[in-house]
Amino acid sequence: MAGLVSVLLLFSTFLSVRSFYLPGAAPHNYAEGEKVELFVNALTPMRSATNDKITDDYYNPKFRFCEPEGGPKQQPESLGSILFGDRIFNSPYDIRMLQDNDTCKTLCVASEVTAEEAKFINDRIREDYALNWLIDGLPAAEMKIESKTKELFFDMGFNLGNNEGKHQNLPALNNHYEIVLRYHKPTSDSFRVVGVLVWPASIGGAQTATPNCDVRNSQPLILSEDHSQDVRYTYRVSWNESDTPWATRWDNYLHIFDPRIHWFSLINSLVVVVLLCAMVSMILFRSVSRDINRYNAIDVSEDVQEDWGWKLIHGEVFRSPPNALLLSIFAGNGSQLTAMAAVTLVFALLGFLSPSNRGSLATVMMVCWTFFGSIGGYVSSRVYASLGGTNRRKNAFLTATALPTLIFIVVFLLNFFLLSAGSSGAVPFGTMVLIIVLWFGISAPLSAVGSYFGARHGTIQHPVRVNPIPRQIPPGPKYLRPWVAMLLSGILPFGAAFVELYFVMSSLFASRAYYAFGFLALTAGVVALTTATVTILFTYFLLCAEEYRWQWRSFLIGGGSAVWILAYGLFYWATQLKLQSLTSVLLYLGYLFLISLLDFLVTGTIGFFAAYWAVRKLYSAIRID
Repeated sequence: MAGLVSVLLLFSTFLSVRSFYLPGAAPHNYAEGEKVELFVNALTPMRSATNDKITDDYYNPKFRFCEPEGGPKQQPESLGSILFGDRIFNSPYDIRMLQDNDTCKTLCVASEVTAEEAKFINDRIREDYALNWLIDGLPAAEMKIESKTKELFFDMGFNLGNNEGKHQNLPALNNHYEIVLRYHKPTSDSFRVVGVLVWPASIGGAQTATPNCDVRNSQPLILSEDHSQDVRYTYRVSWNESDTPWATRWDNYLHIFDPRIHWFSLINSLVVVVLLCAMVSMILFRSVSRDINRYNAIDVSEDVQEDWGWKLIHGEVFRSPPNALLLSIFAGNGSQLTAMAAVTLVFALLGFLSPSNRGSLATVMMVCWTFFGSIGGYVSSRVYASLGGTNRRKNAFLTATALPTLIFIVVFLLNFFLLSAGSSGAVPFGTMVLIIVLWFGISAPLSAVGSYFGARHGTIQHPVRVNPIPRQIPPGPKYLRPWVAMLLSGILPFGAAFVELYFVMSSLFASRAYYAFGFLALTAGVVALTTATVTILFTYFLLCAEEYRWQWRSFLIGGGSAVWILAYGLFYWATQLKLQSLTSVLLYLGYLFLISLLDFLVTGTIGFFAAYWAVRKLYSAIRID
C-alpha cells in the first residue's frame, strides 16, 4: 500500500511539473462570449424507476423535441460508451460564456403534438424517465441534499416530467429548463465549466412563440391524449462563479453515500481474511509440519505402520482428472479475465479512467481482454499438459473461441431483445462487427501464440509419481460433497464483497454513479485472498478424507461465490427493481448470468491455482519411498 501511495505521489508531481493531461481529460478554457456546446444523450429511467429499463433516443420523433438546424448529428463515441448505451447528439441550445445571463429564450414550438405522441410522452413520464445532457463533458444534474449527512451532491439527469399533481390522471411535461452553469477562472480572461445544474419546470397556458419563464405563476402543461396541441420549449441560463477548480469538478457528481459503510465492510472483510490465514497457517505449520517431520524421520529399515490421511494418496493426487480439456480452458480464460481486471483496476487507481472520458472503463476492459489472449492461451496450454492432456490443437482452438462465442451469443440475443423493444441502447451492427474483429481477429491469434509457447515450456513437474492403478475412494463427509462445499466456501468471499456488490449493482441497473475504485480494488484483493485461503483449507480436508479428485473441486470451491452472486442478483431484482415487461426481465437475467459466469471463472481460477500450489508444496516436502 505504501508503494502504491509513492507511485501516486510521484505521478502527481510529474503532472504538476510538466502540465501533462490524459487524452480527452485536458481542460477547455473558454473566452467570454465563446459558444458552450450542449449535447443530448439517450433518455433513461431514473434510479426510482419501477418499470422498463429500456432507453430511448433523444430525437425519437414521438418526443417532438427541438432539433438543431440541418438536423441532429451524432457525436463520435468510444467503444465502451456505445456498449453502455450512450447515443450523443448536438442540440439547438445557444449558450455563450457569461452572456445572456437570466434571459428567457424560446427554443422552439412543437406544433400539433398528436394524441398518440402525447400518450407516448405521458407513459415515459409515468415511468420516471430522465433527460441526460452534457456540457464540457459534465452531465447536467439536479442539486440534492443527502438525508443522513445533509451534504450537497449532484444527482445526474433530470425528469422528463412531473408525476405529482396529476390533472385528469395525466402527468405534466417539463417544457422549461433553468440552466445554472458554474464556472471557475484560472486566469483573468479564461473560464472553465465546473458544474452543470438544471431545474426543469412545467409551464402551461398559451403555447405561443413569446417566451414565458414565469414558473411560479403558471399552471403545469398537461398533454391531452384526446386531441393535438402545441408545446413551447423555453430555457434560461444563469452563470455562477465557483471556487471549485477544474481538477475536482467531478467530486460533487461522484458522491459516496456514507463512506463509513465501505470502511466497515473492508475492516470486517480484513478481519475474516486474517482469521482464515491464521487458520490455514495453523493447519500447515502445526498439523502438516508435524506429519511431514514424522514421515521423514522414519527409518526405512524399521517396521512402520501404514500411511494414513493425505500421505496415503500420494500416488493418486496428481492423477489426470476427468474432462481435463474443459478444466484447462476454464483456467486459461479465468487467467485472462483476472489479468484484465487487475490491469483495469490499476489504470483506474492511477486516474487514467477519467469520468469525462465516457465509456473509458469498458473500453480499457475490452482492449485488455483482447490483448491478454496470449495469457489465456499460455496458461490453458500448460495446465492441459500438466493434467495429462495430449490434444493440444483442440485445446488451443477451444481456449481461443469457446468463451467469446458463448458471450457473443448471449449478447447477440440480448441485443435482439433491445432491437425488438425499439431501445436506442441496442448495439449497432458496426459495433458488433468490431467486437467480432477484436475477439476473433486479434484475441484468438494471440491465444494461439500463447498456446504455442505454453506447449514449448511443457508440463509442470510433479513431486510424486502416479500409481498405474487408481485406488478406491472411501465415503467422505457430506460437507465435502462438490455442491455442498461449493456453497459453503462461497459464503466468505461473497460476504467480503457484499457491500461493494450492492453499489456496483446499483450502478449497472439503477442508474447510480460509481467511481470508488479505491474501495473496489481493496475489496477485490480481499476477495482474492479469501478465495485462495478457503480453497486451500477445503482441499486439505479433501486430501485428509482420502479424496484425491481435488482439481475440479478446487475450481468449484473457488468459484462458489458466483452462486451467491446469482442468488443476490435475484434478491436485488425482487427488492430494488420492478421489471414488468418480458424484455426487461430477459435483459436483467441475461446480464446477471454473464456477471455470475465471469465471476465463476475468475474466482474458480484463483482457487484452482491456490490449491495446485498448496498440493505441490505439501507433497514435495515429504519423502516417498
